Amino acid sequence: MGDWRTDPTFAMCRALADGADLSSFAGGPFDVRVAVADIRSETKDGFLLGQVPWERFPQGEHVREAVHLLHTDGSRRSGAGVVSGMCANDMRAAAVLAVPFLIRIAADTRHPCRADALAVAACPARALHFGVASREELLLHRADFQDGDLYDDYDDYGVEVTGYPAGWSVAAARGAITADTALLHPLLGDPDPSIRIDAAYTLATAADPDRAVRSSFRARLVTEQDPKVSAALVLATAEATRTHPHAPTTTWMREQWRDQIQAPEVRLAAAIGWLCLTDEPAPDDLRTAVDDLATDERAHTMDDLRWMANAGGSHETGLQRCVRTMLHPDQPDPEDCDDLWASLR
Repeated sequence: MGDWRTDPTFAMCRALADGADLSSFAGGPFDVRVAVADIRSETKDGFLLGQVPWERFPQGEHVREAVHLLHTDGSRRSGAGVVSGMCANDMRAAAVLAVPFLIRIAADTRHPCRADALAVAACPARALHFGVASREELLLHRADFQDGDLYDDYDDYGVEVTGYPAGWSVAAARGAITADTALLHPLLGDPDPSIRIDAAYTLATAADPDRAVRSSFRARLVTEQDPKVSAALVLATAEATRTHPHAPTTTWMREQWRDQIQAPEVRLAAAIGWLCLTDEPAPDDLRTAVDDLATDERAHTMDDLRWMANAGGSHETGLQRCVRTMLHPDQPDPEDCDDLWASLR
C-alpha cells in the first residue's frame, strides 16, 4: 500500500483536524455516502469498476484490485481479506465502495467465493463493536442516519485512522446494503447455513422503517431447522428492532427465551436480544434459563455467530462475556486475571 497522505481526501481530513466544519464537505467529492449512492445499477450489475471513484478515498485502488480479483478469479479469496483487513485497520471509506459488488458476488450461486464475499460485506457497516457486550451497546447502531438528514455532523463513531469521518463510512455502507436488500433476502433460504447466518448479519444493518427486513427474519425463523441459524435470525431481529423500536417484537423476544420448546441457542439469543431492547431488570427466570443453558460447549458453538464472536475477548467467548456483563457485572473481567497492575487501577 502507498502512503495514504497522498490520497485526495488527506487535505479534507487535515482541515477537519484543524477545526474545519465537517458540514462544509458534506455532499462533496470526498463524501463517501454520496459516492456510494451515485453508483448506478448498471455499474454494479456489470462490475464496471472503472466507473467508481476509488481514487478519492484512502487505499481505494487497492480495494478496487481486490474486488476485481475476487470477481474474476475464483482462487483469489484473498480479495475478501483486503476488505476485512481495511476495516480492521479502521480504514473503511474505500472498503464501502466494494459493498455493492460483494453483495452481487454473494448472490451469484455459481461463484466459488460467494461465502467469502458475503462474510465481509457488512464489515464497513459496523464500527466500535469489537469487545462490546453490554446491554447499553450490544446490537446498537450509534446514529440514526436512516431517518435524519444525510449530512449529519460527527457522531460518536469518531474518525478513522486517516482522519476520515467514520460515521460517513458506516452510513454509506448501510445505505449500500439497504439498496440491495432484494439481493440479500433470498440468501436467508440458501442451502448453506453459513450463508444464511451471514445474510441475516448483513441485513440487520439495513434501514427498515417499514419493518420488511425484520418481518423476513421472523418468516424465515418459522421454517429454519438449524439452531444456530435460528439464533442468528433472533439476534438479527433484535438488532433491527433496536434501530427501529417495536414493542410487540420486544414482547415476542421475551416469549422466545421463556419457551422451553425452543432450541437452547434460540433461547439464549432471545434472552440477549430482550436485554438489549429493554431497561427492565433481568427477571429471575431469565437468569436461571441463561445460567442453565450457557454451557462452555454452547458458548463456543455460538461463536459461529458474528455478533457473539465480535463481543468476545481473548479469555472468554462472546456469549460468556455477554452473560457476565449483562447479568453478573460484579464478576471481574478474566482478561485482568493475569494483570499484576489490575488491582492498582
